[in-house]
Amino acid sequence: MAKLSTLCYIEQNGRYLMLHRTVKKNDVNKDKWIGVGGHFEEDESPEECLLREVKEETGYTLTSYQYRGLVTFISGNGVTEYMSLFTADGFKGEAVPCDEGDLEWVEIDKVYDLNLWEGDRIFLRLLEERREFFSLKLVYDGCDTLVYAALDGKPIPHNTSKY
Repeated sequence: MAKLSTLCYIEQNGRYLMLHRTVKKNDVNKDKWIGVGGHFEEDESPEECLLREVKEETGYTLTSYQYRGLVTFISGNGVTEYMSLFTADGFKGEAVPCDEGDLEWVEIDKVYDLNLWEGDRIFLRLLEERREFFSLKLVYDGCDTLVYAALDGKPIPHNTSKY
């Protein structure tokens, strides 16, 4: 089964807006820290999904954003997810509580201290390096262990802090 989703790292003053997923009981991201985003609704483009999900989860309307990459997640449980990855550095509006967890502005260099997916550490470094558009494939073992990673079609080390 294939799913489509978006994920966005909103940046302001050297910090990312991070979502600590604590609310949903059967959440694959339970207790993890991630950016904001979600699954496509029928007939949405990546940008339409991004704008809707950010508004729903944060209350913010993005005014400046960039499509940074496509991340293919293989869960190991029969689910493949194609995630459109964005960054944003402009928004307007007032923050609202998120029904999926707690939103918190975190210094970018402190993000790596959070409970993150191992694959997220890879694409966060790619974002940090301001790498041009990329394709990243992440294969998990059905649990939390990353067993394979490929950047732009080429295998990369996934069990180190550097790819």
